[in-house]
Amino acid sequence: MIAKNVITNAALEVGFDLVGVVRAEPLTEERNRFSEWLLSGRGSTLSYLERNVEKRFDPSLLVEGARSVIICAVSYLSPLGKEGYDASSVTKVASYAAARDYHLTIKEMLQQLAERLKTFCPELRFRAFTDSAPVSEKSLAVRAGFGWIGRNSLLVTPSHGSMLLLGELFISCDVDAYDEPMQGVGCGSCRACIDHCPNRAILDDRSIDTRRCISCRTIEREQDDAVPLRGWVFGCDECQSVCPFNRHAPLHTNPRFDALFNPRELTAAGWLEMSEEEFCAMAGATPMVRAGLARIKRNILFNEQE
Repeated sequence: MIAKNVITNAALEVGFDLVGVVRAEPLTEERNRFSEWLLSGRGSTLSYLERNVEKRFDPSLLVEGARSVIICAVSYLSPLGKEGYDASSVTKVASYAAARDYHLTIKEMLQQLAERLKTFCPELRFRAFTDSAPVSEKSLAVRAGFGWIGRNSLLVTPSHGSMLLLGELFISCDVDAYDEPMQGVGCGSCRACIDHCPNRAILDDRSIDTRRCISCRTIEREQDDAVPLRGWVFGCDECQSVCPFNRHAPLHTNPRFDALFNPRELTAAGWLEMSEEEFCAMAGATPMVRAGLARIKRNILFNEQE
């Protein structure tokens, strides 16, 4: 067994902003809601979500011998995320995508956390995940008391808003205390994210119709030219920039999530004239490589025609 305060202190020392621990047990209600969403067809081209649904909502099936799950969150909120872009921009980039790829950074942080924990529990076995396996990250974060699922289907926390990145350690031992879901806080009557979603992709049941979601349309391999991108070329921050919790949240403090370039300084001409070498030098370490320069240029041209 390992002490909860040991986990909390170690996670904060590594650079996470929030940390919680829950038992590695099934998330039955969450699985049922997810299955209903899949059946609705709103998952569009995200067919990978249909695989390993059982494992996604049962940590013990994903990692044999897992007894507990440590959930960690770190803010990436930047001035760009708070302020957004000029309405006429056709080269908008989601603020998280201007920093180093979070998959790499958070995996490194989780590894550091695990090594610290092993000094207290040498027999500890673990596996680290961050948006890289069938893990219902937001559900685990809600179970750990971070916050709630907002109207835009994202995790919202009262202390850091929703511009957070999540990572998990599935560990082989029990913890002396576990967290409980938060009570009494939520979105209330606020509908800012719904009202400001340019394509009306946010539904009243706190789910997303990915067929209309700009973030999905600009990043995933398939693209529907009938879906307007509203000036975005990679991702979309519209629903988060208007969230009151993000407007009042502190900016991120972990330098690992500082932007590697300023998207607001790049014009459409600058992007369209950019070579692959220049793109790799500027954004080769960011999540933008997932779309690639050719896709980004295509999105810009599409925006200019809207």
